[in-house]
Amino acid sequence: MKKDNLKSQYRINGQIRAREVRIVGDGVESQVVSIGRALDMASYQGVDLVEISPNAEPPVCRLIDYSKFIYQQKKHQKEIKAKQVKVEVKEIRFGPQTDDHDYNFKLKHAQGFLSDGDKVKAYVFFRGRSILFKEQGEVLLLRFAQDLEEYGKVEQMPQLEGKRMIMFIAPKKATGSKKPASGDAADSEDEVVAVKRQPQQKAKKEYTGPKVEGETFDD
Repeated sequence: MKKDNLKSQYRINGQIRAREVRIVGDGVESQVVSIGRALDMASYQGVDLVEISPNAEPPVCRLIDYSKFIYQQKKHQKEIKAKQVKVEVKEIRFGPQTDDHDYNFKLKHAQGFLSDGDKVKAYVFFRGRSILFKEQGEVLLLRFAQDLEEYGKVEQMPQLEGKRMIMFIAPKKATGSKKPASGDAADSEDEVVAVKRQPQQKAKKEYTGPKVEGETFDD
């Protein structure tokens, strides 16, 4: 289905309706020619005439094998898709009087979300008369943002929307590839040093001749 959708985006050869087109292609000088001339050029080179920019004046057509052109387009789309980073929004909910234990528990989760590249939507939910403590909720969110300063930056300051005060925190852009955990690296180095420093034991020489009482032949 995707292949059909891609092919339907482009007109080729006799499907092209313009009287004149601009020709481009590998080893072809850009020029405006009649549609008949363009088709003759494509036939002479054994390729197709592919309309790549129908809204231009005149439309732009490329001299290229159509199968090769579709392959290039699909490859280009895959490259673009691979570069796109899907960002999810993770929600962290507080009450206006959240205790320290619950706060630290949610702070740890937020650190993990931001480290994974996800956004954090932190909000304080005011139930009933607790809306009177909206200033307290704002202070809590600002404290939360400050404690996450190493992991993300505030994208939207706390705003009251109905019964919720909402704040968005975006992850900081990664500056490089992830390094192995320091503990693992240290363990590996210790193992290497241990192996290098391990003394070599000499194999005992075995005497195969006649034994004499009172004498030993261990090295």
